[in-house]
Amino acid sequence: MENSEKDFYAHETAIIDQGCAIGKGTKIWHFSHVMSDSVIGEECNIGQNVVISPGVVLGRNVKVQNNVSIYTGVICDDDVFLGPSCVFTNITNPRSAVNRKSLYERTHVGKGATIGANSTIVCGHDIGEFAFIGAGAVVTKGVLPYALVVGNPARQVGWMSEYGHKLVFDSNGRATCPESKQNYFLQEGKVTKG
Repeated sequence: MENSEKDFYAHETAIIDQGCAIGKGTKIWHFSHVMSDSVIGEECNIGQNVVISPGVVLGRNVKVQNNVSIYTGVICDDDVFLGPSCVFTNITNPRSAVNRKSLYERTHVGKGATIGANSTIVCGHDIGEFAFIGAGAVVTKGVLPYALVVGNPARQVGWMSEYGHKLVFDSNGRATCPESKQNYFLQEGKVTKG
């Protein structure tokens, strides 16, 4: 562990391996395990019974709920929300008797994305910024920024604002978030903020 324990809080039951970096103001709760060579940004909250494997990178203000598994190869940008019991994989074709540690695949979760409770993110498929993965979804392909996906396998059913509201586009391809009043534009199958 490269940080002084005064910079962050770790419950006495948490296990924090040597060689990881943990940002100021981060909280790590009961029975969680942060493994070596992982990086956790400032002001993160790591819930109970979470595993963060070697080489994982979490940006600033990432919220990790209870029972989440984040395996080697995962990179989460700032402000990502990982719902209870969601899991990331890192091998496409795992077998107990076949060692494939050299074949770990990378998964990138963009800024502000939400991964719902009990979701599974199959490795090698990036999640765009502010995307919203519904509870229980199984992501088997990349997810566009601002996309709302649900089901098994996950399929896109709409678009979400940065504030987490479903966007309804008019005939001109314009939508307004009811909370932030920000405008969004849908052009050629992609959403941009105006």
